[in-house]
Amino acid sequence: MWPLYAAGFTTAFGAHGIAANLGGFSEDAVTSLLVLGGLLALYDGAEVLLKPVFGSLADRIGAKPVLLGGLVAFACASALYAIADSPGWLWAARLGQGAAASAFSPSASAMVARLNPAAKRGSAFGGYGFYKSIGYTLGPLLGGVLVWAGGLRLLFTVMAVCAAAVALWAALAVPVVPPLPRKRQTVADLARRLADRSFLVPTAALAAATAALSVGVGFLPVSGSAAGLGTVATGAAVSLLAATAAVVQPRTGRALDAGRLSTRTGLLTGLLATAAGLAAATLPGLTGILLAAALIGTGTGLITPLGFAALAASTPEERMGQTMGSAELGRELGDAGGPLLVAGVATLSTLTIGYAALAAVIAAGPLVALLLHRNRPSPQPDGKPRTPAG
Repeated sequence: MWPLYAAGFTTAFGAHGIAANLGGFSEDAVTSLLVLGGLLALYDGAEVLLKPVFGSLADRIGAKPVLLGGLVAFACASALYAIADSPGWLWAARLGQGAAASAFSPSASAMVARLNPAAKRGSAFGGYGFYKSIGYTLGPLLGGVLVWAGGLRLLFTVMAVCAAAVALWAALAVPVVPPLPRKRQTVADLARRLADRSFLVPTAALAAATAALSVGVGFLPVSGSAAGLGTVATGAAVSLLAATAAVVQPRTGRALDAGRLSTRTGLLTGLLATAAGLAAATLPGLTGILLAAALIGTGTGLITPLGFAALAASTPEERMGQTMGSAELGRELGDAGGPLLVAGVATLSTLTIGYAALAAVIAAGPLVALLLHRNRPSPQPDGKPRTPAG
């Protein structure tokens, strides 16, 4: 499992370590905000388009070849800019990194599910999420140190070495997970499976968590700056968010495996905590920012391992890669949609109302679920639902 955890760290470190440092340390390559936005969108755009494709490929030929191919391609794409050191090659490198991450990220998730029995998948996904969160947390910091010491070329060089090392480790240590026989699947069959509640509910929860996480990382520093706080305080808030998510995820997975926490209760609690965190962001000053970071981190830490474990439990083994790739697509849409919603509302009104709008969207689902559960007729001793007397 450790090489798979390292693959999760690599994709998170690669995404945030470079993205966080493109704007401030690469004046020759990033000449405007439009160019910066394009470079950031290349990586995410490749993931949105290709993750379902590579997930299905993992089911067809086996997850390990796709995992190794993605890691090797990530190393090559990173080395491309490290060697060329040209603004034009930076675009090619980021596109290549995004495409490569689209291959090894869902493959790693599928292998985490395939290599663990159902009773241990909560802990497995909790550990996988923990190391991805470490990558998200340390990526901007380590990336900044590397860029300060040797420029973007050094950062891309370290990325190449990291991906190559993880690829070698995985090739030697991760067992082969052969593809399973599959029944022929039509487009209509795929649509029905992806439209099923067992897929939509955890994927929607994962998308909501990712949306809140992206908003927290991107906009809490803006709120802190508006409140007169320095970069140290706002940076600490973002670190608190990521660190809280990293700590909560393994504990959540173990609680699920031990039967102390159900998927339904955990997802509802996580969504409500996430919504409460966004609501707390509307409070003025450092207190509101820290409370928001802690609650959003707790909510995402609950949702992530439970969501992936639920998807794995409801998916046929032979379709695991396709499901994980499609779920990752949902997360990417949340990653883009959350900031767009907050920014759009903030443009028309204020950032505070933008936070409140996303909080309302995220809270709506669990509140409706709780209301429907409360109004559901309780069964009689004979198993039939009670009917109103009359």
